[in-house]
Amino acid sequence: MKPPTLQLSDFWQAILTPSRSDLLFAVRNMIAGMVALYLAFIFDLEQPQWALTTVFIVGQFTSGMVLGKGAYRLAGTVVGGVASVAMIAMFGQLPLLFLLSMATWLALCTTGASLLRGHAAYGFVLAGYTAAIIALPAVSDPQAVFDHATARCIEISLGIICAAVASTVLWPRHAEQGLSAQGRAAWLAGLSAAAAELLGTDQRKGLLDALGRLVAVDNQHASARFEGPKGRRRSQALRVLSRDLLSLLRAARAVARQRLMLDDSARVTPLIEDVAAALQQARHQDLPALAQQISHALQDPSLSPEAHFCLLELAQLLQLIDQGALTLHALEQGRVPPGAPGAMSWHTDIEQGVLAGVRCALAFLAVAAFWVFTAWPAGLGAISICGVVLSLFAARENPSESSLNFLKGIVISIPVAALVHFGLLPGFDSFAMLGVCLGIPLFLASLCMSRVKLAATASAFCIFFVNNIGPNNLMTYDFAAFLNSAIATLIGGGIAVLVFRLIQLNPGERHYRRMYNALLFDLAQLTVRPLEQAESWFGGRMADRLIRLSRYSATYTTGRRHWARGLLGLDLGDELLEVRASLANSQGALAIARDRYLHSLARAFKQQGPNEQNLAIIDKPSETLLKALEQSPSRAQQEIASAAIAQLQYTWRKACQPNTE
Repeated sequence: MKPPTLQLSDFWQAILTPSRSDLLFAVRNMIAGMVALYLAFIFDLEQPQWALTTVFIVGQFTSGMVLGKGAYRLAGTVVGGVASVAMIAMFGQLPLLFLLSMATWLALCTTGASLLRGHAAYGFVLAGYTAAIIALPAVSDPQAVFDHATARCIEISLGIICAAVASTVLWPRHAEQGLSAQGRAAWLAGLSAAAAELLGTDQRKGLLDALGRLVAVDNQHASARFEGPKGRRRSQALRVLSRDLLSLLRAARAVARQRLMLDDSARVTPLIEDVAAALQQARHQDLPALAQQISHALQDPSLSPEAHFCLLELAQLLQLIDQGALTLHALEQGRVPPGAPGAMSWHTDIEQGVLAGVRCALAFLAVAAFWVFTAWPAGLGAISICGVVLSLFAARENPSESSLNFLKGIVISIPVAALVHFGLLPGFDSFAMLGVCLGIPLFLASLCMSRVKLAATASAFCIFFVNNIGPNNLMTYDFAAFLNSAIATLIGGGIAVLVFRLIQLNPGERHYRRMYNALLFDLAQLTVRPLEQAESWFGGRMADRLIRLSRYSATYTTGRRHWARGLLGLDLGDELLEVRASLANSQGALAIARDRYLHSLARAFKQQGPNEQNLAIIDKPSETLLKALEQSPSRAQQEIASAAIAQLQYTWRKACQPNTE
């Protein structure tokens, strides 16, 4: 019988058993924070706590993430400061118009944050709530708004500089150093997914794993760009690897589809299974010999055209694996392989973003109306915090849960701040003791920030613990003011959480229809988009959509049907890319027939796409192009293009069938 084991919670694990990297992260935050606070005292800034809280807000584990987040935080702060000055200048004496303009600004920034990703989305969030933080308190003294905006920018800039210097000098960790390992993991996941596609086993799990890693590594390359020339080179190499991974998955799915179209697959199945087994078992050294076997099999004149093309696709798959291995090697060496594509594109839902913005604006106006009608003295604080939380979490996938964790941090910060502010600080008058009193809770919170489940709560604790104390050269100890501010903060944060709970923008049938219509629009655009950038553009958007659909299909009864439609959309796009690639160098009559075929496809996608009424809509354009192909002097081009057109027709007809799963 095994002795019982004590299972520590995430909090106690973070506090009692931190890793070396967690300790260094917390120490670095403390050093940068105390330096920022000390300099704010030396320069006699208006609110020194903003310099300290900024360090903990932008504090990240790698220098690239700190620099990237800091740069966009500064940009968002400046834009928000300018917006606050403009709103006060125009509507400072018109409270109703001022509140409407602030609500509109929050809605616009929230919409922008919902439609973007990464640091750019964070910049929109900052622009939104910075305007609220600066402009709302300035209602009582409009003439001082410019001074307040300038002071906030200086204080936040000081915190960003201190955090950036600390992350670069003190135990630096670079995002670009982790790109190699992440890229290799993504590539291996792609090989496993390719094997699953070839065998037709557990395709969904393998595909989602590969796409999820693809999205994760793409999110990292933006941070690596801030880490100098080597980081930028690895960032570009990672883009090439992402493109190669998408090409690999496309080729594997093409082989699987072509195999299903064969009347007799006995000649090709053993080779496909051998390649899949080598990929599954990581026997990559066997792939050159398998490539030789496929090359010999292609010389067999008795192969049917369909089987011949299936083996051609399989041979192309092995070539893509070789190409991806070279790209991975270049990534690990910090070199840029040739043909780096542009940034990957992601799915955007404008209606969802606008709805998130409208929700934020209406909630802000509701709280503002309560303040106006009740004349609550601390109401401005509640409005500010409500606007901050609404703007900060509106673009999150699960804003109610994220904002609730943030509110927990606010709640915990209040009694701890009261103890430090009224129980400890009155007995000390040196900066060193102030640093100790502030540093111990902040150090423990920094340890918790390394845990995903505790990060939002710990971050909120750091921000509001410092703001509730308000360290300054001239400290005040007014318990009534402290209590009013704390209550306003709790009410503002609580209302934001309640809004997210009551007004949930969960996906439904309308959301699915919008996503499908966006897919059809992208397929139509794929007929004319430059081919060298098309794969990354379409592949990134489809990766994002399929990951979202996988979550929905696990939650909603109709999700499985939408997942199947998403996969068929991916296949249609992959086959369209194959057709375009095979006919890219066409000339004369063949080029004219190709362009007419692509125009017909674009029109078909715009006319509601695959459905029962459009079952035969692409048959005539396909026949016309196939006749033009018969005049092609290149037998290889004729074979590849003809098979690709046949595959596209096959998938189109499959997608037209009702209730396809």
